[in-house]
Amino acid sequence: MSTLFLTCGLPGAGKTTLARRLEQEWSALRLTADEWLHDLHPALAGDALDALRDPVERVQWRVAVRVLQTGGNVVLDWGLWTREERDRYRTEAQALGAQVVLCVLDPPLGELRRRLSERNAALPPGTFHITEERLADALRWFERPTPEELAEFEPAPIGDSAGGHYRV
Repeated sequence: MSTLFLTCGLPGAGKTTLARRLEQEWSALRLTADEWLHDLHPALAGDALDALRDPVERVQWRVAVRVLQTGGNVVLDWGLWTREERDRYRTEAQALGAQVVLCVLDPPLGELRRRLSERNAALPPGTFHITEERLADALRWFERPTPEELAEFEPAPIGDSAGGHYRV
């Protein structure tokens, strides 16, 4: 059975670090929108970059669907800040017969700021500078998964499985 891993969290939460680990441990295709955006448009930032995120994620989702259909595993390293997004991808993947695991990364705000400061000081390849303003915007949009939402996921094959998700 194929598995779709959804990473959910704010910038600096550790989504890409976890996604890389899952990619190796589960022989999964990792789809990290920021890496594609950086490769395609390295000079863009902020709103200009965000305008291109949806088309990149649409292409990545089409690739993910094909991989899931052929029995492969996929890690979506996108953030998935809203329940509507998480519900959509969970429902579509389950309709394909895939198991879905929600990986919630939700460190305290002080830790996020510390991580982003370190990352911004020496940007790793495929990442973008995240300003305090961008983090504040993300905090306004982010919908933390509720216990009811978490209960909708299948049992997780990894981590602390409490319903079909795990927290890091």
